[in-house]
Amino acid sequence: MMRSRCFIGLLCVAGVFTAAAQEIITAERYLEMVGERYGSIRDYEARLTIKSGNTEMFGTVSHLSPSFLRIDFTKPLEQVVAFNGEMLTIYLPEYRATLNQSITPGRRSGGANAASGANLASAQGLALLRRNYIPSFVTGPEPTPLEGGSNEKVVNLRLSRRSISEGFREIILSVDPTTHLIRRISGRTIAEVQVRFDFTDIKINQDIPEQRFIYDSPASANNYNNFLFSDTD
Repeated sequence: MMRSRCFIGLLCVAGVFTAAAQEIITAERYLEMVGERYGSIRDYEARLTIKSGNTEMFGTVSHLSPSFLRIDFTKPLEQVVAFNGEMLTIYLPEYRATLNQSITPGRRSGGANAASGANLASAQGLALLRRNYIPSFVTGPEPTPLEGGSNEKVVNLRLSRRSISEGFREIILSVDPTTHLIRRISGRTIAEVQVRFDFTDIKINQDIPEQRFIYDSPASANNYNNFLFSDTD
């Protein structure tokens, strides 16, 4: 009987030391791990769904490190958002209009909602999030269903802004616990609009060429330059 109690006691002590030896994953460390994962990705392509209020948009997003981005929409059909590192171009087929904006390095965290939101799923975007938002787990580091009734499990991080100058009051990152890739970004803007970006069918390191991010709008489109701000602002 005494030997059994000693054996059980040793097991308990061993369990305590094993648990103490394991790394305690904080929300800040988990966000850092996601950033490290994206830091190892040269390029990716994914199906993208954007929901903003009652509006729903579908398309394919392409990203090339560090800041190249392109979204080819199927809804609205033929709409395009392209950023080649210096110029943001948005083609709106409904209005036959092309919007162009030169983006300086200091302004790359801003821009159109579709471009800036989708670009958060990148090493550069995650670095901005770590600098400008305070992370915490929504329920803890354990994976939970993506939504009610879903078999897909994610780790949810809540990001709270550090200053009132940020475009989103709060952001929820839903991360695949196996790949550490972002499955969903949900944000609440300063205008209290809920915006959601869903990334599915993600393909990484496909050697996407820089030429993909050069967009020539139709010759019949009207061009509007500096639609967000002027170069002197």
